[in-house]
Amino acid sequence: MMEPNPAAFYRASEKTVADEALRRKLEAATGRHLEHVAQMAAAFPPYYQEKAEARRVKAEAINRLPDLLAEFKRNFEAKGGRLFFARDAAQARNYIVELARAKKAKLVVKGKSMATEEIELNDALLKDGVEVLETDLGEYIVQLRGERPSHIITPAIHLSKEDIGRLFHEKLQSPYSEDPEALTATARQHLRAKFFAADMGIVGVNFLIAETGSLVLVENEGNGRMSTTLPDVVVAVTGIEKVIPRLADLSHFLEVLARTATGQKLTAYVNFVNGPRRQYELDGPRELHLVLLDNGRTRMLADPVLREALYCLRCGACLNVCPIYRRVGGHAYGTVYPGPIGSIISPALVHNGQTAHLAFASTLCGACKDICPVSINIPRILLHLRWLATEEGLPITWPAGPARIRASARRAVWLLSRPKLARMLSRLAGMLLRPLAHDGYLRWLPPPFTAWTKYRDFPLPGSGPNGASQRRAKETTDRADSEVRL
Repeated sequence: MMEPNPAAFYRASEKTVADEALRRKLEAATGRHLEHVAQMAAAFPPYYQEKAEARRVKAEAINRLPDLLAEFKRNFEAKGGRLFFARDAAQARNYIVELARAKKAKLVVKGKSMATEEIELNDALLKDGVEVLETDLGEYIVQLRGERPSHIITPAIHLSKEDIGRLFHEKLQSPYSEDPEALTATARQHLRAKFFAADMGIVGVNFLIAETGSLVLVENEGNGRMSTTLPDVVVAVTGIEKVIPRLADLSHFLEVLARTATGQKLTAYVNFVNGPRRQYELDGPRELHLVLLDNGRTRMLADPVLREALYCLRCGACLNVCPIYRRVGGHAYGTVYPGPIGSIISPALVHNGQTAHLAFASTLCGACKDICPVSINIPRILLHLRWLATEEGLPITWPAGPARIRASARRAVWLLSRPKLARMLSRLAGMLLRPLAHDGYLRWLPPPFTAWTKYRDFPLPGSGPNGASQRRAKETTDRADSEVRL
């Protein structure tokens, strides 16, 4: 994993944008997600009403966070659960490593959890001699490759079925195959026995219900359910912001989460964990531990603008629609949480002061806010973080140099504050460049604008929305659709 800094992000972005194969994979996968989301939204008339209700509940929960956490703690511990509040990633890691050591755990199976990625738990357990196995298929694939997830809900989004076939042939000695069902069967064959042999299970949590003290996990593969029922010791790890007030509130989130994340009506599994195994129960853990993680979240809570980011459900939809993420992929960000949501939470959660530049890696198009199931105003928060970064002198320097950026920005402000002159110059540029245009687009611009056309075509200045741009958009959609079908 690269260090998060402006120069590294710039270099990684330049490399990934030039990787046409990676761009095709990202466009096909994210395009498929967006197509399914649009279909589900159209087929479910209350979708936008449910989004509004989900946002209302999250706003209430964040406003009442200390009280709800105290209520959840009482009810969770009353059911036999053991709760640990971790101030930072180190405290969370140490608690789990010490627990594994006390239980003499040699094998840990993990359900999907971005929070454990955030605290770098796998490396800590491995250093302590504990075998850690990711059991979510995408997480298992990137673990075999020695990588971090490239996407919040689709960790292997940057890989094709051919890539995975070669990986399984090399790492698992299975016959090479490009068939998704055969590849899934191969993974299942290698993982199934591990569930029964595991000494400890570790999972993430989607929701904490204060009223009942329940943990709620939503998933599609059943690995989360097996990770919480077969091992004798189970540890759940999640952020303090995941608490919601009442059981009745959950339905609003279940209506929008899967529809927005994957375009499903509902995830295949909705798991409720209500404490450790009771005397009359045949399965479930004998010990249930919950690590509630702060790690910068209270700093976000104290910021009247940034606190809205705590509404996030980790659905990954903003990544699918983001023009930056769709070009560079998740690994270029150098952080656990990529894309628009990563750009607004990483400065507080992961590398405080070292990821300020990510707020500037955005077009501010607003598509992320539109698709978000709780309508987080990500563009507003990005602008807020840009202001904080400049006010506090955080490292945001790009390879072009701060002086050059400031000079360019001053010229742009001067011109854009004179709209009549800007429109006249745009029309003039369009007239001069028209002989170089093809179907309303420029494949090359003269210096100092050459970088704009290095990896993409540029609309002819002054032409405005026209038939050419509409045809180009349709061609892009049709190409993505054909790749998805293939």
